[in-house]
Amino acid sequence: MSAIARVLLIVVALVITLFIAYTWLVLNWSYSEGERAGYVQKLSKKGWLCKTWEGELALVSMPGTTPEKFVFTVWDDKVAEQINVVMGKRVSLTYDEKVGLPTSCFGETRSYVTGVRLQDEISLLPGVSVPVALPPASAASR
Repeated sequence: MSAIARVLLIVVALVITLFIAYTWLVLNWSYSEGERAGYVQKLSKKGWLCKTWEGELALVSMPGTTPEKFVFTVWDDKVAEQINVVMGKRVSLTYDEKVGLPTSCFGETRSYVTGVRLQDEISLLPGVSVPVALPPASAASR
């Protein structure tokens, strides 16, 4: 093997190793973490080669404001199943934001949902909330 072929082989191996290391780092590091609350209005499995769950969460807004959508990706089939069970109900989605993924094979968005929780009440302000279902009125309060 000539010296040029050896150097070329080393350079190619180094580039591949750096690409794998970069991808591993980006997959295991989150730019931000958080929660979004609202109503899941869409969840579907998409992709030609790499199938991921892609969804939309309609964020609860004040009357008279423009509705906002939170688009997200789900990698875990168990989390997607949990989201499907609570579809149409008020939920809180826990997510990680990943920046710099090298291909769209990991999902169409930067927000990757890792958990879902059913919300029982609507929060208006910090410390003020309105229950979704009110208990029946008692005879003593009439």
